[in-house]
Amino acid sequence: MIEVVGLTRRFGNTLALDDLCFSVGEGEVVGFLGPNGAGKSTTMKILTCSLAPSSGTAKVGGHDVLDEPISVRRRVGFLPEQVALYPEQKVNSLLRFVAEIKGIEQTRLVAEMDRVIDLTGLGAVVYKPAGHLSHGYRKRVGLAQALIGDPDVLILDEPSSGLDPQQIVEIRELIRSFRGQRTVLLSSHILTEVSEICERVLILDHGRLVGQDSTERLASAGLSPVSGRQVTLSWDGDREAVLKALAQVAGVEELRATEQGAEVVIAGNPVEIRPKLVDSVLAAGGKLQNIQDIQGIPDKGPSLEDLFLRLTGADRELRQSEKEGE
Repeated sequence: MIEVVGLTRRFGNTLALDDLCFSVGEGEVVGFLGPNGAGKSTTMKILTCSLAPSSGTAKVGGHDVLDEPISVRRRVGFLPEQVALYPEQKVNSLLRFVAEIKGIEQTRLVAEMDRVIDLTGLGAVVYKPAGHLSHGYRKRVGLAQALIGDPDVLILDEPSSGLDPQQIVEIRELIRSFRGQRTVLLSSHILTEVSEICERVLILDHGRLVGQDSTERLASAGLSPVSGRQVTLSWDGDREAVLKALAQVAGVEELRATEQGAEVVIAGNPVEIRPKLVDSVLAAGGKLQNIQDIQGIPDKGPSLEDLFLRLTGADRELRQSEKEGE
């Protein structure tokens, strides 16, 4: 569905992309990782036809971004990291505007708006001006406009940044539900998030692809984050009721009450169990404040973070910095 071959982009004397090659299959959810300046955003802008490559080719659904930009844009929904909205425009008006631009028929327009509003949880703010929204709701509006028209491909730049814990879980579950239905390429600085959502990981450094593999193979090789085995939660509400609800969640191996909330040890797939923990807090009348991974079992080998640092050379820089500071 996405095919990039020999992609190069220069900004004056700066080489942002250097002969980049990768592909993303139909229905795949792929994580796009790399340090700041690695070329992730540049690649995403080229794939969404908002920036031209200096050389090489990029195709979406078989359509070249240079030769057939309109065809590409019809197939792509894009969520930038910084969502640009007209501050005076109300959310429902903005979504209607986007739907009309995308060519949604008038007979389907209201139903399509209702669909994306429901998916992204915007019901409470549809009549509010965009300038009055919190960062989290602005992000949801950005995702809603990307979903309008039910595009085959979604390109998401830091989709969960700035969201509260409950919103993060909801957005992750939504993106995960796209597996097999839409092709998704997402960038994130949260490596645990990538391992939970994505089927495969691409790692960039200085504009080149320095590593890629499926999260399943990374896990079998001991290269996936082990921190997901243990999580800490905090909440407002009835402490005993929430603890009792957490203890009843299938897959909870151990539960330890803390001053702020609880530490939970998971036996099973964290991707499936973590959302159930959140649901149990809410069902018991609690208001979730935070859910965070804590250090897992240390003898399982390097994590995805370790792999990322090794491939981008950041671990060498860190060790050198530590040595110089001694």
